Amino acid sequence: MLFGSRSSKTFKPKKNIPEGSHQYELLKHAEATLGSGNLRQAVMLPEGEDLNEWIAVNTVDFFNQINMLYGTITEFCTETSCSVMSAGPRYEYHWADGTNIKKPIKCSAPKYIDYLMTWVQDQLDDETLFPSKIGVPFPKNFMSVAKTILKRLFRVYAHIYHQHFDSVMQLQEEAHLNTSFKHFIFFVQEFNLIDRRELAPLQDLIEKLGSKDR
Repeated sequence: MLFGSRSSKTFKPKKNIPEGSHQYELLKHAEATLGSGNLRQAVMLPEGEDLNEWIAVNTVDFFNQINMLYGTITEFCTETSCSVMSAGPRYEYHWADGTNIKKPIKCSAPKYIDYLMTWVQDQLDDETLFPSKIGVPFPKNFMSVAKTILKRLFRVYAHIYHQHFDSVMQLQEEAHLNTSFKHFIFFVQEFNLIDRRELAPLQDLIEKLGSKDR
């Protein structure tokens, strides 16, 4: 995905998958099938591959994509313009990570997204959760951690769509946003990774994206 002249602007440092590793090969496979344009097929588990590893590689990829998408609109997402983290008038998110902040706190969208992306980054960098070396097994709680990460990343998409879509259109990036989100949604649907209730803020859009592919 190319983001023109603004592509260097990510919100957090990009998370790189080590070249030469099996996960790097999987990422290349994912990119190649994405290029074919069939997203439903692109998200399927490649034959003979480990489900955890496939989910890990794609989670890192979505983190990087959202990082770039949000990076392009940070100047429009401010303490003043977005004093609460919301996805339209009916959905407001409060932050808690269970360790540093145990009781959910109300905070502005830029603050919330900063907490969220930093938290995701810490999970992705944790070798016990996301092992990058071949043969190192994934922990038993990997799937529940991955689900939490994806559930939270969805909230960034939801905030961008509800509060900043005008800016995305002005930057002529709606095609990138839509493709990225569609890929994300097909992926979480394929492996049932996000509860339907969590997806409610973008339900209409999800149905629209899905119906085009039937």
